[in-house]
Amino acid sequence: MNYSISDTDLIFSTNEREYVLKVKDMPDESRPREKLIQQGAETLSLAELMSIIFNTGTVKEGVLEMSGRIIREYGEKSILTEKSPEKLVQELDIPIVKACQIVACGELGRRVFQKNDFGFTVIRSARDVFDYLKDMYVLPKEQLRGLYLNSHNRIIRDEVISIGTLTSSIVHPREVFRPAIEYGAAAVVLAHNHPSGEIEPSVADKEITEQLIKAGKIIGIHLLDHVILTKNSFASIKANYSAMNS
Repeated sequence: MNYSISDTDLIFSTNEREYVLKVKDMPDESRPREKLIQQGAETLSLAELMSIIFNTGTVKEGVLEMSGRIIREYGEKSILTEKSPEKLVQELDIPIVKACQIVACGELGRRVFQKNDFGFTVIRSARDVFDYLKDMYVLPKEQLRGLYLNSHNRIIRDEVISIGTLTSSIVHPREVFRPAIEYGAAAVVLAHNHPSGEIEPSVADKEITEQLIKAGKIIGIHLLDHVILTKNSFASIKANYSAMNS
């Protein structure tokens, strides 16, 4: 028998079957809390760190299983930028207490991070977007992310806007530009993934992009780009992004 631990799942393997490894089944030195004490926090995967925050699982899932699923479905980076517990409950089917723990941890990290001006990421091209949003490459569902920039093109807010196939009914300008207004952003860059690996934008992708450019022009916040991401490539949706200045 042997076991392996990763950020997305913890599996106990035998020659006959596989099942999710529970904390109580693990050797003491491999349990997340004991591992943190003995080896340091930097040795733990994100799933293990999250399991320590949660402490317990639910009736349906063990704490390690739940932690791995949350990261796998929502993405490593976006999970800690979400500020709405209710949204996490709806999207991930987790108890409100667990959702509040995630939001609280993200807010703590954000407040510390924002005190350090050198921590901000600068976005100047679609390549920068592709490099920054690595956690979106392998998400099982389409996810629309908004990167909100200050006047120096530094990210001041990174937000999940919607999950699911993009349509005008779920991607409304108010959902895209609300964080921009709230955080005083000068511009927005959108990105969404195509789990199929298809890099070409759909008709809906193009229509939504044009609508958002026009909306941004009205409120004075420029939509700089809308980038499609796959595991191996990226592409900007062709649109008149300069419309704001016309």
